[in-house]
Amino acid sequence: MLKEFGADAYVCVCNSTYCDTVENTEPQKSSKGGYSLYQSDITGNRLTHSYGTASKQKQGIEILVNKNTTFQSIIGFGGAFTDAAGINIQSLSANTQRNLLASYYSTDGIEYTLGRIPMASCDFSTHPYSYDDTDGDFNLTKFSLAQEDLKYKIPIIQAVMKTFKRNLTLFGSPWSAPAWMKTNKNMTGKGTLIGEPGGPYFKSWALYFVKFLQAYADNGIPIWGLTGQNEPTDGMITNFPFQAMGWTPEMQRDFIVKDLGPALQQNSLSDVKLMILDDSRLQLPYWAEQVFSSEEARKYVSGIAVHWYEDFVAPTVALSSTHKEFPDKFILATEACAGSMPWDPSKVALGSWKRGEDYAHDIIQDLNNFVCGWTDWNIALDMEGGPNWVKNFVDSPIIVNAKTDEFYKQPMFYVMGHFSKFILPGSMRIELVPSQSLQKDIQIVGFLRPDKAIVCVLLNKSGRNVTLALRDPSIGYINVNLKPHSIQTLLWWPS
Repeated sequence: MLKEFGADAYVCVCNSTYCDTVENTEPQKSSKGGYSLYQSDITGNRLTHSYGTASKQKQGIEILVNKNTTFQSIIGFGGAFTDAAGINIQSLSANTQRNLLASYYSTDGIEYTLGRIPMASCDFSTHPYSYDDTDGDFNLTKFSLAQEDLKYKIPIIQAVMKTFKRNLTLFGSPWSAPAWMKTNKNMTGKGTLIGEPGGPYFKSWALYFVKFLQAYADNGIPIWGLTGQNEPTDGMITNFPFQAMGWTPEMQRDFIVKDLGPALQQNSLSDVKLMILDDSRLQLPYWAEQVFSSEEARKYVSGIAVHWYEDFVAPTVALSSTHKEFPDKFILATEACAGSMPWDPSKVALGSWKRGEDYAHDIIQDLNNFVCGWTDWNIALDMEGGPNWVKNFVDSPIIVNAKTDEFYKQPMFYVMGHFSKFILPGSMRIELVPSQSLQKDIQIVGFLRPDKAIVCVLLNKSGRNVTLALRDPSIGYINVNLKPHSIQTLLWWPS
């Protein structure tokens, strides 16, 4: 059910009795040359499905699909289980809640496989809190999950794990240590842990990670990964308005070597994937070089986490050069949202095609530069873009209207689906070779899935029709017409 919010601005409306689904009609392995095409565009198509058959004749610019040259393996695509997301989801009736979760996680939806969990509070909470506010409790004897975990995060994650088919890969990220552990005695503002790596506050903070992992495991939720700190540069800013904690790469390196790495190992948690940075790629490759100057740190760390907020000024070579230097460490995009910049005219822009296109552009750019997956921020926000205790409102792929017991699926939601539904975990990026250079508004990326199907995602940000001929030597040419301001996902089996 499309609803218009101005020219070319459409959302799909879902409620307790109705929600659109994605057609699950992959071509049969036996259908030689058959392919599925899914299209979303500025005119209101949303993952609209059609079939086609490969041709012996090409139309348009030829692109060789070379599945024999492979790059990084994909971890997944998804979003974050924040307090705000839980509050909004639970503001809906039971049936509408079910439709919302099914939209993201079911085989009729876009089948997210990745989820981020804030460790205690963040700005998308209703107030700051930690898991142990008892001053001087270095052994964390008073550590306990907050009401917010028990009410807004854990039940929703459990429901997703119990109800839907695909496995959920979850990782935790802390915004701040308890105030008593910090130099400024506050979870916000400019401050670091007291003392230095190896000291009592750093040991206690490492134990906090262990207890978080154990507490979630006790609730039947295994955590796959951890980032060392959300946006470590925020905590170096005077009067930073919400939860933050400052780190230099050298501090993070020494904390991992002396405290966090050993704590995970001693508690049989060494298989948890530890990620560094969790901030703008502007910090790369410098941050990685400082941390990985220690062989010991390299032993404990599996990956590098990046946020999208400064991508418009940070060149993609930051990613590819980091991969080249440290090919054994994966790079994962762990946070993104639209409407976060001071110059954004509106925090929530219902139906904005441009915001969907911005997502697609960034995801393809990341994937073509060795990033292994992409995590959106809040999976659901209210009409204002909250709740957020410091009024740092932003946009989300799903916006909840609790008054009418309905929710709105934005273009960003469907753009995420063009990747999350079709590029399965374990897929390998493959080489795509255009016969001539493509205009900058045309972007392409391709994958070989574990089931041997090929997936290509094509984006046209321009106002012109573009014709491309994907050449798979085993089946011929797949000729596609990319409409203005459209994204297409193509899926087929090589013969």
